[in-house]
Amino acid sequence: MSQTEVSRIKPPLVPLATLIGRELRNERVEKPFVKYGQAALAKKGEDYFLIKLDYHRIPGNPSTAFSVFAIFDGHNGISAAIFAKEHLLGNVLSAIPQGASREKWLQALPRALVAGFVKTDIEFQQKGETSGTTVTFVVIDGWTVTVASVGDSRCILDTQGGVVSLLTVDHRLEENEEERKRVTASGGEVGRLNVFGGNEVGPLRCWPGGLCLSRSIGDTDVGEYIVPIPHVKQVKLSNAGGRLIIASDGIWDALSSDMAAKSCRGLPAELAAKLVVKEALRSRGLKDDTTCLVVDIIPSEQPILLPPTPRTKQNVLTTLFGKKYQNSLGKSANKLSAVGVVEELFEEGSAMLAERLGKDLASDPNSGIFKCAVCQVDQPPNENLPMNSAPFFSPSSKPWEGPFLCATCRRKKDAMEGKRATKPTITV
Repeated sequence: MSQTEVSRIKPPLVPLATLIGRELRNERVEKPFVKYGQAALAKKGEDYFLIKLDYHRIPGNPSTAFSVFAIFDGHNGISAAIFAKEHLLGNVLSAIPQGASREKWLQALPRALVAGFVKTDIEFQQKGETSGTTVTFVVIDGWTVTVASVGDSRCILDTQGGVVSLLTVDHRLEENEEERKRVTASGGEVGRLNVFGGNEVGPLRCWPGGLCLSRSIGDTDVGEYIVPIPHVKQVKLSNAGGRLIIASDGIWDALSSDMAAKSCRGLPAELAAKLVVKEALRSRGLKDDTTCLVVDIIPSEQPILLPPTPRTKQNVLTTLFGKKYQNSLGKSANKLSAVGVVEELFEEGSAMLAERLGKDLASDPNSGIFKCAVCQVDQPPNENLPMNSAPFFSPSSKPWEGPFLCATCRRKKDAMEGKRATKPTITV
């Protein structure tokens, strides 16, 4: 699907601490209800999904509950999709400091998602299997929604203002010029399939392997330039709520984001998911696995998500850009309706690990033991080289300025950046 559906004009990011502080100072905001529906039709049987409701940040404490919804669209087999479904959540949570407050937990989540995706990829590749999977992974904590994705599954947000926002980025080589440049710069080749006579057919693919995607988990046989580093976006909904539609590409190859949202507005989530799948089937037929999760984030006093309000020009601008944009139009901030406003807290899509993990060094100041920022394994200093020791680097490498990485994760980082052509160590 084309990325032109998404507005390229963005408001300034709003610090998470500011929003949480605003809630505490001004009003007590009740946690929303989360209601969901799921529907699927199988063509190859390679789609899997994960639903975890009322998972606790602090075990046994219901006030720390959050929910997880994810879709895994496998290719070249099902093993990568199953492995990611079973291990990704645990790997993400292991990268968040234990006992963190809600604010610190949500701030740490985007980086933990990057670490969890990369760790899951390393662990799966060590199995020596060659399948791969896309992942769209959604964490809902109160009104805050965090989405991490690799591949071409997608998550959209439909707000009460009637505006549809894309919370993911498609990593299809055909449509993502930036990813094409990254793959070729890392040593891959991008082109179409050549048939007899020299004619090129089909979508752009990377070679070797012929994969249409630039990011996934797995795909050991393709090349390390197919990276598992996710695009991550974190937003905070207004207390009017919103609807998420999370689906594999079997939906998005048939329906635009707007079409999917409009096809099920005003319906309960369970029925909405079935209707989206039905609409995709009517539009294109069953050409691929088709899986859809619809998740409604609803005010506690409201039994179902209400249909969007009529969209006037002012309503649309307010919904897209929030208070700051309305102020630029000379409107008073206190006149802004809460309906439909989405505040963006965080967004990052770089495929460079150095830009995603930060620069702090995780260590125990008493023991001097370092913890790998990806695999979370403790590394005593006498068993590892110092941070910037030369043997960790290929000749073209620059000194690593990020947090501590163990030797395995350092090799993975270098390979993803095209600095080292290594095959994963396969454990039997």
